Amino acid sequence: MASSASLLSLALCSLLLFQVCSAQFETGRVWGSSRSQRKSQQQNECQFRRINAQEPDRRITSEAGITEIWDENDDQFRCAGVAAIRHTIEQRGLLLPAYSNAPKLIYVDQGKTPISSLPLFFNDSVFHLLALFFYGLCFSFTCSVFQMWTAGRGYHSAAIPGCPETYQSEQESESRDPRQGSRDQHQKIRKIRQGDIIAIPAGVADWFYNDGQSPLVLVQIMDTSNFANQLDQNFRKFFLAGNPQREIQGQRGQPSRHLYRGSEKGRGGGGGQEQRSGNIFQAFDEQFLAEAFNIDTDLARRIKNENDNRGIIVRVEEQLEFLSPEFSEEERRQSSQGGGRTGRWSANGIEETFCTAKLRHNINDPSRADIFNPRAGRLTTVNSFNLPILRYIQLSAQKGFLYRNAIMTPHWNMNAHSINYLTRGSGQIQIVNENGESVFDGQVQEGQIITAPQNFAVIKRAGSDGLEWISFKTNDNAKINQIAGRASTIRAIPQDVLANAFAISREEAQRIKFNRREIGIFSPETRSRGRRD
Repeated sequence: MASSASLLSLALCSLLLFQVCSAQFETGRVWGSSRSQRKSQQQNECQFRRINAQEPDRRITSEAGITEIWDENDDQFRCAGVAAIRHTIEQRGLLLPAYSNAPKLIYVDQGKTPISSLPLFFNDSVFHLLALFFYGLCFSFTCSVFQMWTAGRGYHSAAIPGCPETYQSEQESESRDPRQGSRDQHQKIRKIRQGDIIAIPAGVADWFYNDGQSPLVLVQIMDTSNFANQLDQNFRKFFLAGNPQREIQGQRGQPSRHLYRGSEKGRGGGGGQEQRSGNIFQAFDEQFLAEAFNIDTDLARRIKNENDNRGIIVRVEEQLEFLSPEFSEEERRQSSQGGGRTGRWSANGIEETFCTAKLRHNINDPSRADIFNPRAGRLTTVNSFNLPILRYIQLSAQKGFLYRNAIMTPHWNMNAHSINYLTRGSGQIQIVNENGESVFDGQVQEGQIITAPQNFAVIKRAGSDGLEWISFKTNDNAKINQIAGRASTIRAIPQDVLANAFAISREEAQRIKFNRREIGIFSPETRSRGRRD
């Protein structure tokens, strides 16, 4: 009997251990293989021979801004499984609350050239010392204050489900009846500025407000092939308010539509009732809405916004009022240390929860650059190590600054597609596929998007005005493999192997390995015929 009981206990323990291990394996499989599932689903969509630098295909005019959408049927977007949208929000413009079927990364930009990129125009060898001197001055206290008042800025909030409204007025905390007076409570509202990267998980509603003196430009990439999206490959925006145009919704696989500009009254919104789709409340019965919110049916009818012609970016007549405290001392300290990236970070599930998750990280700050060359430019990366929320949405970003005629090393993206949005300047990009064929070789300029598929070789060269871009990567810890320079694949290969592989002399192989001693980004030096110092 005792032996049977022992065997039964052992069997139960083994079964429990098996279940735990299976659950852990399933969790790891879901998170770890999401990208491989993406590739298997799209293996037939990346067999293209030509990539084009694209500008927005559709344009939707609202009361206080413009929304532009890239053609989601273009091969590069189909291959990467993403959709691209750009919102331009005017002063006192409010981008209405909405959520989407896929996670997204948003880059906060602004129309005017930021002070931080002015060295792009002062990097000739004659002006090298002047560039360094100006670069130091530009981030002094005086220039920082000036930049704060001239660059794009505003507010953003994400309404994370299940999290409490931790921002509440003092009167509200003292009152037991939330219906008394005009007291308010809400979730955290974040200040944003030019250069911020904002991560939003799928299904989380968010909104933006521009309180600055210049237009606020939001460039966002929606990862429609992410495992979090269990619908089709179309991007879908679900608006909580307003009366949005039907063209805001993606229709992958449908013929490309013309650029939609709306009517002349479009600043008051839209191009007619036939173009409308409505917010999510419009199809609900008014009585149901009244009961759900405990309001009267007239108010329930009004929140449907059926006759609202303002579009999805509306103008706020008076300054918005909400609770938004200043930075705490700890936040200032973390900001000065590069967002808390000290190299000692490790995840144990306690440091950050969804309700307190950091959603924003500034990628324009030169002090956070991962690669900096005073004669060529800099590269800055935001990934799951310095913005942990990216681990869950499986995206990351890299910001690149190239001074005049500088070059980014030839490279390939090892584990991600790279969707490049050109924010300033112009230059030349070349992309080569696995057959050694050029799929793109041309000039690019501000406002265009071009995708470098995974493992395709890429090289960038800035023009006379420099080149600045933001790369959205389809992996939370995207990696590149450099082909030239001090940290390159060529540098890691023995000299004799290179000589025999290229059918060249050992001296020539040595020059290929060691003539370029910079990492990542190269200064526009003249080509040398012999060995350099």
